Amino acid sequence: MVEDEWATRNYLVELLQASGTIDVVGAVATAEGARQALDGTLGDGVIDLAFVDVELVGSARDNEGLELVRAYARRPKAPAFVIATAFRDHAIEAFDLDVVDYLLKPFTEERVERCLARVRTRRSCSPLDAPSRLVARRKRALVFLRLDEVWAFESAERLAYVHTSRGRFEVDLSLATIEASIGRTLLRAHRSWLVNVNHVKELEGYGSETELLVGSPAADVEGLRIPVARDRAQMVRDVLLASTMGIRSR
Repeated sequence: MVEDEWATRNYLVELLQASGTIDVVGAVATAEGARQALDGTLGDGVIDLAFVDVELVGSARDNEGLELVRAYARRPKAPAFVIATAFRDHAIEAFDLDVVDYLLKPFTEERVERCLARVRTRRSCSPLDAPSRLVARRKRALVFLRLDEVWAFESAERLAYVHTSRGRFEVDLSLATIEASIGRTLLRAHRSWLVNVNHVKELEGYGSETELLVGSPAADVEGLRIPVARDRAQMVRDVLLASTMGIRSR
């Protein structure tokens, strides 16, 4: 754990230990302390996972936590990394470094559990094991879908659904499991919605009134309107604009 705020560091350590799946072997406040741990000069065990803040008080330069991840992420036998920060601005760069997750402060038990689900999936599945298709239900039939067909996943009334141009089908998975397993192209727009960014056609409104139009490029295929949570609106906009040109990001 690399976090310079004592209260935040202790709280996240408590959440991780309470999960029953994490053994926290060290918590440090500086990039130098993290380097010592990662280089094997502190403790006797192998570090499998590191939570790193972006801005560390007393650092010689800005974003030293991100620099730390950049320096170690490509090394042989490097740990998996999770960025845990109050700043949204570095998400695209962090995922380019193949971090497992990007946690925004203030942390919640639910959000940390989703993060750990991603970690477990990363550790248990190699790229060859990743699913190439999704199976869903339509009454008594099983429907087989390519992942690139998926527009979005929805959680409603204790059930989960997948939306495609072929209709809406029920799936036997939670959104947290889906996000952890195939989440690279999925965007959490709302607590009840995961959206395939490759099928987003429009972003409309801002703040509490933001919506996404998701669907097929074909003009004659009706799209799906998906609400964007107010606290996720800026992040959703930033992610959608990150690999585009034509207008300036605000």
